[in-house]
Amino acid sequence: QVQLVESGGGLVQAGGSLRLSCAASGRTFSNYAMGWFRQTPGKEREFVAAISVSGGNTNSADSVKGRFTIFRNNAKNTVYLQMNSLKPEDTAVYYCAAKYSRGSYYVPSKYEYDYWGQGTQVTVSS
Repeated sequence: QVQLVESGGGLVQAGGSLRLSCAASGRTFSNYAMGWFRQTPGKEREFVAAISVSGGNTNSADSVKGRFTIFRNNAKNTVYLQMNSLKPEDTAVYYCAAKYSRGSYYVPSKYEYDYWGQGTQVTVSS
């Protein structure tokens, strides 16, 4: 089992920044590709960003490219999502997820992840 705990969400004005953290425990963190997803009421959970086990490969959704950055610190068992230039449409509950992987690829599909955190609310006011 892998336990994931997100933190760093909150209320911010449009144009502001937040950094989300996801702390993992229970298994060897460096064996897991990680992802960030978000969800608003009545909508499907959508891909935000993903990162490979080493951190060498990343990908992000077109809607956040150039504004959000995913990175990880395997020594701290933590993955981060740096969010800049936030927009009201970024308002959502943000979830981190982990997928066991021994490869160097990122995983954009929510259906492939094995473990999920409980989510952290991000609200961007206009």
